Amino acid sequence: MAILFTLLLLAVTGLIGRIAWIQFVDGKNLALKVQHQLIDNKVLQSPRGTIYDRNGRELALSCLTKSLYADPGMLKPDKESVAAVLAPVLGMNVGVLQEALGREGHFVWLKRMLDADVSQKVAELIEKNNIKGLGFIEESKRYYPNDTLAAHVLGFVGTDDVGLEGMELALDKVIKGKLSEATIETDSHGTPIFKSIFNFLPRKEGKSVKLTLDSTIQFIVEQSLDKVMSATKASAATAIVMNPRTGEVLAMASRPGYNPNYFGQYSEKEWKNRAISIIYEPGSTFKSVVAAAALQEGLVSPEERFVDTGFVEVSGRRIRNWSGESYGNISFTDIIKQSINTGFVQVGMRVGAVKLNDYVRNFGFGKTTGIELEGEESGILFDPHEMRDSDLATMSIGQSIAVTPLQLITAVSAIANDGVLLKPHIVKEMLNADGSVFSATPTDVVRQVIRSDTAHTLAGLMEKVVSEGGGKNAFVPGYRFAGKTGTAEKLNEKSGGYEAGHYIASFVGFGPVEDPQISVLIVIDDPDGMYYGGEIAAPVFSEIASQIMRYLNIPPSTNALPTTNTAALPAQTPPPAAPAVAASATGTVAMPDLSGKTVREAAEILDRLGLAMLPVGSGVAVSQSIVPQTPVNSGSEITVTFEAR
Repeated sequence: MAILFTLLLLAVTGLIGRIAWIQFVDGKNLALKVQHQLIDNKVLQSPRGTIYDRNGRELALSCLTKSLYADPGMLKPDKESVAAVLAPVLGMNVGVLQEALGREGHFVWLKRMLDADVSQKVAELIEKNNIKGLGFIEESKRYYPNDTLAAHVLGFVGTDDVGLEGMELALDKVIKGKLSEATIETDSHGTPIFKSIFNFLPRKEGKSVKLTLDSTIQFIVEQSLDKVMSATKASAATAIVMNPRTGEVLAMASRPGYNPNYFGQYSEKEWKNRAISIIYEPGSTFKSVVAAAALQEGLVSPEERFVDTGFVEVSGRRIRNWSGESYGNISFTDIIKQSINTGFVQVGMRVGAVKLNDYVRNFGFGKTTGIELEGEESGILFDPHEMRDSDLATMSIGQSIAVTPLQLITAVSAIANDGVLLKPHIVKEMLNADGSVFSATPTDVVRQVIRSDTAHTLAGLMEKVVSEGGGKNAFVPGYRFAGKTGTAEKLNEKSGGYEAGHYIASFVGFGPVEDPQISVLIVIDDPDGMYYGGEIAAPVFSEIASQIMRYLNIPPSTNALPTTNTAALPAQTPPPAAPAVAASATGTVAMPDLSGKTVREAAEILDRLGLAMLPVGSGVAVSQSIVPQTPVNSGSEITVTFEAR
C-alpha cells in the first residue's frame, strides 16, 4: 500500500509539474502552434455596389454564388475517379481536373462562380459518391439581369471582382466592395472550415451608382439598331440619345453587341463602345457646325443667294455635290436643306481656317468630352496654320477630319440648348450602402459657343431639312424636329485614305424645336446597298424619336406640319425558329402570354405579331396590360412589367 501510494503521489506530482510547465513555461509557444495549425486568416470581398438606371431599375447587381475547392490531401476516392465524375458537370477537361486534384497542399480552386443548378448537381454527386475533400465557398458574382441591354456602357467584371470594361472599369474603385480579413477555423489536416460563424458576418457592399440612362429608352434604341442592322447588313451601328438641356445621356448603344454575363464568349471588337472609342468622318452632319460659325460671324444670312454649278475647284481639287447635280441660283437656306457641298465650301472659305477651327474646338471637337467612361478618343483636327485651301474646303463639308459620335451629338445639343455647350455625363448619382445620396452630378456648363439668336436661326434652318429637305424620312409625326443628314466615305484604318465603295451613313437631330427635350444621333457603318444617311439613318431617327415622345408623354407641337411621309425600314425577317403568326380577318391577333419572358424575348414575340411594347422594369415579365388570348388590334402598344429574377 505504501509503495502504491508513493507511486501515485509521484505520478500526480509529475502530472502537476507537466501542467505547470505547459501553462507557465512553454504555454505561449504551444498556443502559437495551435493557432498555426487550427486557425487561418482569409480575405473576404464584400459585394460590389449595384448599378441602376435613372429610375432605379437594376442594370448590374451582385449575388452570392458557390465556388468549388478541393483538399487534395483529403481526397477520397482517387483523383481519377473524382475527375471522371465531376468533369461533365463542371464542363471541364478530365485531364485538367486530374492535374488540379493532384497538386500538393490543402487548398486548390476547381471552378469559381458556379451557376446555381451546377453547384446543386455537384453537391448531389459528392453525396451520392461519398467524395471526401471537396467543398464550396460562397463568393460574390456580378449579374446583369437584362443580358445585352446597355452592355457597352455597363462593361463587365472579371473573376476576381475587378472591373474590366465600361462603368465597371471606370468606377471600379468606388463601387468595388471592401476587402476584410476574417479568422477561419481549420481542422487538424489544415482543411478550412468555411462554415464557421465568421463566414456569416454581414458584409457591406460598395457604393452604388445611378446612371442617367433610361432603360426603356435604351431598349427602344437597341431594338431599332437591331432592325437596321438586319435590314442593311451593316457591319456596325451606333446611337446616342441625350438631353440637350442637362447633358445627360439617356441611351448609348453599339452594335455588334454582347452579353456581359458571358463576356468571354465575345471578341474585344464586340466589347468596344463605339459611341466614344471610334473616330469617323462626320460628313454632312458636320455642316451644322460650319453654318453656326458663318451665321455667328455675320458672314452669311439665310436669304443670301449663291450660284451652284455642280462643282467647285480649290487648289486643283474638284469637289462635287453629293447628288452630282447643279442647283443654279439658290439661297443659303436651300444649301442647308439639300446639303449642297459647293455652297458650304464657299461659306467655309469665307470663315477661314483659323476662325473655323476656333469654332470647331469651341464646340468640343479635338479633345475628349470628359464623360465618365474609359477609352474615349479625342478625334483628329487640322492645325489651322498648316492648312491648305483644299483642306479648308474638305473640312467645310465634314471630310478630312475625324470625330467621335459623342463629340458630334454634344455639339449639336449645344445648338439645341440656345448655343450653350454642356459637358455630357452618364453618372447621375452615387449612393451609399444604405441608399442615401453620396454625391450627385450637376449640369456642367462648358461655354456659350454661339449666341442664342444664332442658335434659334440655325435650328429653324435645320428644321427645314426634316420638313422639306433631304431629311424627310426623319419626320416625327405630330412634332417639330430639326436635323442634318450625313454620308461619308469610310476611312481605311490600316493603309490610310478611303475604302472604295464603303460608307458611313448618319443622321443627327433634336426636338421638339420649340423646347428641345432630346437630341439623337444615328451612325450606320458600312451598310450593304443604299448608303445615304437620309435614306437609311433618318428612318431610324424617326422611329426612335417617335417612341421616345410617347414614352415621355411630351405633348405634340401645336404648329407641327402635316405629312404623308411614311418611310420606314425594310421589314425585318423573323428568325427561322419563330412560329408563324396569322392575323384574323378583322385585323386582330390573340394577345400572347409573356409571363417569364425576358425583355428581348417579349419584344421579339410582340414584334412578330405587329404589336409595340412599352417595357417597365427589368428582368422577366410578371404582368401585361392586355390579358393573354384577348383579341388586340395590330399596331397596338402593350405595357409589359418586368421584375428581376
